[in-house]
Amino acid sequence: MDGLYGENATSMGAAANPVMKWRDNMARKFQYYLDKSTPHPVARWLGSLFVAAVYCLRAYYIQGFYIVTYGLGIYLLNLLIGFLSPQVDPESEGPALPTKGTDEFKPFIRRLPEFKFWYALTKAFCVAFVLTFFSIFDVPVFWPILLLYWVVLFVLTMKRQIRHMIKYHYVPFSLGKQRYTGKRPAQTDKASTSNE
Repeated sequence: MDGLYGENATSMGAAANPVMKWRDNMARKFQYYLDKSTPHPVARWLGSLFVAAVYCLRAYYIQGFYIVTYGLGIYLLNLLIGFLSPQVDPESEGPALPTKGTDEFKPFIRRLPEFKFWYALTKAFCVAFVLTFFSIFDVPVFWPILLLYWVVLFVLTMKRQIRHMIKYHYVPFSLGKQRYTGKRPAQTDKASTSNE
């Protein structure tokens, strides 16, 4: 009996081995292309915009799956909060961001980096798109109530996030490193050049 079990496990391992190799190979290729897309944020976001547009067109065309869209909206709101929040929360862990002009410059480090935000957002739209092909997820609801609730939730959440930004003096968007340009020349220099 043990011999049969051992032979059976070996033959199943041999049959599963090509499947595992194929899966690993596909995962490696996917990771390769994901890594190649990292330095191209504009192209990545345009691709995500296309994926989002395809999902929106599908949801509009079939006039359903409002629960899926609502769940997607809540998930995207959660991602946005992570994207706009600092990695170290000044309320609970002390101020890691400079609060005065004389403090040392510390760059804003997000709780959810841009690449992970993009990847999670794109993956969420893809999953929601796939869910629209299964009628079990098309629960009949009165969609204006869901939309109104989501808008109220979005406004309250963003209001709280903006207050947090103002209170701890941080801006989650980088406009580049500040550069010292020096003092402007005095007005006397212009006057002396015009008299010559």
